[in-house]
Amino acid sequence: MNLPANAIEQPDCQRAPSAAARAITLLALLLVTVLWLGGCASPPRHGSSTSAPEGREIERGVASWYGAQHHGRRTASGEVFDMNAFTAAHKTLPFGTRVRVFNPASGQAVVVRINDRGPFTPGRVIDLSRAGAERIGLIRAGVAPVVIYAE
Repeated sequence: MNLPANAIEQPDCQRAPSAAARAITLLALLLVTVLWLGGCASPPRHGSSTSAPEGREIERGVASWYGAQHHGRRTASGEVFDMNAFTAAHKTLPFGTRVRVFNPASGQAVVVRINDRGPFTPGRVIDLSRAGAERIGLIRAGVAPVVIYAE
């Protein structure tokens, strides 16, 4: 190879990588990043869900919520009401029953545990804790039609 007198030939290991090599490196870095971020995802916790409802439908009706006015007081089951827990009041379901409450208007659902009796307002089928109501977009409206599923 004919090079000018002042040019120094670089060994192969010091030459700039080709466009194909840069593209492969970039794709590998992207793949590693996606896999790493995917590992940061946590499985759904109790009370969290935006998935389509599953299970046997128990009831349809209007849901409402209760919070600060009852926070710290005893529920019908004897436990202390925590408005930040995923719990609910139902007229007949056994205490400890877990149900999925689906709000068709928001497309969101939440799993709650029955620990209280109510609601006592005619036409309502379940009273959610504030946390449960927030999860399905019920806070602002105060009431909404829902579907209750066995969990």
